[in-house]
Amino acid sequence: MILADAGCEVTLWGRRKELVDAIDVSHVNPDYLPHLTLPASIRATSDPATALAGADFAVLVVPSQTLRENLAEWAPLIDPKTVLVSLMKGIEIGTAKRMSEVIQEVAGVGPERVAVVSGPNLAPEIANRQPAASVVACTDEQVAKRFQAACHTPYFRPYTNTDVVGCELGGAVKNVIGLAVGMADGMGLGDNTKATLITRGLAETMRLGLALGADPVTFAGLAGMGDLVATCSSPLSRNHTFGTNLGRGMSLEETIAATKQTAEGVKSCASVLDLARRNGVEMPIVEAVVDVVHHGRPTQEALATLMARSAKPERR
Repeated sequence: MILADAGCEVTLWGRRKELVDAIDVSHVNPDYLPHLTLPASIRATSDPATALAGADFAVLVVPSQTLRENLAEWAPLIDPKTVLVSLMKGIEIGTAKRMSEVIQEVAGVGPERVAVVSGPNLAPEIANRQPAASVVACTDEQVAKRFQAACHTPYFRPYTNTDVVGCELGGAVKNVIGLAVGMADGMGLGDNTKATLITRGLAETMRLGLALGADPVTFAGLAGMGDLVATCSSPLSRNHTFGTNLGRGMSLEETIAATKQTAEGVKSCASVLDLARRNGVEMPIVEAVVDVVHHGRPTQEALATLMARSAKPERR
């Protein structure tokens, strides 16, 4: 919708033919945004070759853990000049690779052909064309500026950055912190607790970013604090909602059943912790979330462990 509103020719690919047909004919996505009429210029197809033909940009918006499998199928269809744009916010399980790294590896492209978009991107608000801003990051600043121009509308303001590492880590880790804040909400805890989790979660993200060569300034911007605040404070956030249900005492299976869309932090929390351990970075909030989500630890017990950690002298 944003790309079409900005004047681009847009072809949307989807795996379910009945959903694709509904979008192509009626310009409505009945499963996820039934009350939104999409621009009439948008075309939809279930054929990836049709979607990719002659594209200046291929915007990848699949669950992060399915990217490798999907992209391996699409890679032979991608034009040598197409820039691959990642909207995914996760770390790959097993490899602990960021999405841009997976894209480069599977598609066989250099970093100058991969851009990432990150920031406070709660879809229902953007679908209503409420004002929002994000970051387009690429190691090649001119490529970032090209995509910035392609998605700039009166309601959507993209900024540019060359710090791909920082932008991707901000987007991936905020999902995990969103789960933690959601758990605190579900447990009935107050704003002091949530502010502590948000602030300390940002500190954990920055530590990991510094270890991987990110620019610390990135974490004070839209792709860092901005995205973190939106995810941790909004009922529209899937990760926050998922964590809230866990905090209320629902089991993992019950929470998954109640969630219709992907909460990236549920799977990526383990790979974020894996990435941190590979780089010798302590991330106690992330570790607590992994214990709750993947090891069945009660939320009250995980919180007690966090609070009992030895205090270390530091400024934040």
